Amino acid sequence: MSSFIQIRLHKDLLHPVREWLETLEIHNSKLAHFLCKAIPAQCPFERDITVFGRKLFHIPPMCKLNPLYEQVVGLRFRALCYLADECGEDVTAYC
Repeated sequence: MSSFIQIRLHKDLLHPVREWLETLEIHNSKLAHFLCKAIPAQCPFERDITVFGRKLFHIPPMCKLNPLYEQVVGLRFRALCYLADECGEDVTAYC
């Protein structure tokens, strides 16, 4: 029972941050550029470890372990959409 309370408390503590990230609107091209540069398009931790051309093992993407992963990726997407739709910029450099 106590583990359920701890998990519930943990989720409730992050709820304001999740809500803030989800409602954050992008109205500034400098902020949008910063977010697109700072938030990677793919998980930077996923990779194959090879030695002499042989794959020894694979490190899986660990970004989804981040409890705010969905909100951060959504923020990056909104920044990309702002640059493409509102500013008319080519965003292929960020993809």
